[in-house]
Amino acid sequence: MSGQCDGAADSADRVEISFDGTPISARPGTTVGAALTDAGIRSWRVTRIGGTRRGIFCGIGVCFDCLITVDGAPNQRACLVPVADGMRLVSDTGEAARGNGSGNDNSGEDAHG
Repeated sequence: MSGQCDGAADSADRVEISFDGTPISARPGTTVGAALTDAGIRSWRVTRIGGTRRGIFCGIGVCFDCLITVDGAPNQRACLVPVADGMRLVSDTGEAARGNGSGNDNSGEDAHG
């Protein structure tokens, strides 16, 4: 144990990921959703109908509110995918998320989206 009780980790205990091209430092072993939330990012996609912003909702992989593109793979649930050093995350926002054919169709949307 490091003796730290506030949850802070040394910079050596971090991995570097990127979100829409912006570098983010994350704790190893956390999920993509936790890393984004820790970085102050609360939403990373919008619904096809209404354009409502979405991020973590259930946090356990039951819903599909936290879908994100991870290393080119669309529609990944951010609450289930563990971070990895060098991981590239792309938000599913705007026209791409509305299903106009230019990006992710978020076909896994549930009744909330």
